Amino acid sequence: MKSFSQRKGLKPLSDIIQTGSINSELRNSLWNALDVALWSSDKYLYVQHGEPEIQSFSKTLWFHFFKKPIDSRPDRSSKILAAIRDYFFRCEWFEVYDLLEFIVAHYERSKPRLADFLNRFLERELSAYRFISGQLTDITDAQELEMLESALADSRFSGVAAHLERSLEMYANRDNPDYRNSIKESISAVESMARIVTENSKATLSDALKALERRGTLHPALKEGFMKLYAYTSDEGGIRHAMLDVPQLTAADARYFLLSCTSFVNYLKSQLA
Repeated sequence: MKSFSQRKGLKPLSDIIQTGSINSELRNSLWNALDVALWSSDKYLYVQHGEPEIQSFSKTLWFHFFKKPIDSRPDRSSKILAAIRDYFFRCEWFEVYDLLEFIVAHYERSKPRLADFLNRFLERELSAYRFISGQLTDITDAQELEMLESALADSRFSGVAAHLERSLEMYANRDNPDYRNSIKESISAVESMARIVTENSKATLSDALKALERRGTLHPALKEGFMKLYAYTSDEGGIRHAMLDVPQLTAADARYFLLSCTSFVNYLKSQLA
């Protein structure tokens, strides 16, 4: 039987949300960001008088990052950049991130901030990491991916899985992502699971929480927290309406709803045992 990724033409989740790898699109995008922000900027490679910026930076790079003899560094700026480029496209995925952290630390006062600029492409290409306070930090871990993969593979609840599949497709489409409808599909997965829990085809999330509370399997305080968190799924003031007022939803928004709704779906499943 074909896997989910084969049926949908998608890669494994660990490749879609890039946790332990960097695909060519992400690596190219990060290099292009460095080119725009640094390599091609005024006076970086060439100046009429004085020393171009890459000379002083490369001395620091060779001394503290590459840890190679300074006199092994090429003399010409173009050759220095060629050596950096060769390393960038040849090194391991984690070494790319090591280099980016080093560069960001060296240019921490750049305007616009280099870390923020790189974050745009890390988000666009669905990297699992972002610059926070100058360091690359996990925003998606292996446990979250395992949780999502488990929910997608659960054949007992095909309707729920279908909503999550559709949400992932819309979120992971790098050419034309649809974050708004991805969020809607994530919420629909929760509502679909709520109908199964209550055995009521018209049940809402609120109905499911009340049913679990009556069974004694949901603490009132936990129910209250879930109700507040998902209050915007209601028909009157729900996210389907509120989102119409949001000018631009981001990958971070869609990712949050996909993972949090998947987590809540799995919680509801556990209450059926």
